[in-house]
Amino acid sequence: MKPKNLSTKIFLDSGDPQETKKIILELGWLDGQTTNPTLIAKNPDAMQRLTVGKKFNREEIFAFYRGIVEKISEQIPRGSVSIEVYADEHTTAQEMIAQGKEMFKWIPNAHIKLPITSAGLEAAEKLVKDGLRVNMTLCFSQAQAAAVYAATCGAIRGQVFISPFDGRLDDRHEHGMDLIKNIQKMYASGDGHVELLVASIRTVNHLLYSLYLKTDIITVPTSIIKDWIVLGSPVPTSMPDVDEGVLGSKHIVYENYDIEAPWWTFDISHPLTQKGIVKFSADWNNLTK
Repeated sequence: MKPKNLSTKIFLDSGDPQETKKIILELGWLDGQTTNPTLIAKNPDAMQRLTVGKKFNREEIFAFYRGIVEKISEQIPRGSVSIEVYADEHTTAQEMIAQGKEMFKWIPNAHIKLPITSAGLEAAEKLVKDGLRVNMTLCFSQAQAAAVYAATCGAIRGQVFISPFDGRLDDRHEHGMDLIKNIQKMYASGDGHVELLVASIRTVNHLLYSLYLKTDIITVPTSIIKDWIVLGSPVPTSMPDVDEGVLGSKHIVYENYDIEAPWWTFDISHPLTQKGIVKFSADWNNLTK
């Protein structure tokens, strides 16, 4: 049963529809699910194909991905399911737009995941104007969050998610939750059209801290959701309920940005964004001939 004091939506971070089924049974509900190329590569059926040396061609891999999200969507018909475009460092905005429009047709509750790059933001601006829903991923800086807000101005609430990756900042000993708080503070002066979706949840403490901050959405791996269930699915109401000792020690300072400025005026470069793009594209390419 969903805790009465829970205001945050809980998504599953997985590319396996069987995990969706199990978590709905154990937790009692799910508000949505996020997928990406790495999670699709970890799907048991994909791994089985690779084991026998049977890689996908382009048509097969997109059909496989579509089949996965269709099965997920059937189980969460009133939730959101994020589908990520293929993007490497050379993918253009037009290529992302074309992929996004095709993927958006796969299921009725899709959000199209785009990287926070110049091409990704240009694609998001166009897709949002055309009425599509987007999830801007691989966010590691407040400037990137400002650019996402600016690029999607005019969108309605529910149309745009932004996914800051908490755990990957902690890997660099940075306090990833500071970024979450900073984005919340910056967005507080806006119209609320961008929803904050905390990603890269590595520990139950990341989950608890996000719940304490009352973020809009958290996407959580199966193992961490199970850990939370074992604890009784608590929703912290004060800081003492959260162990900060396991979080990054280097704090991230709040910066002042004009979120109404043109999106291309922000410095959106970040090494972790580029690293993430390389990782996702490599995992996708490993599945294909």
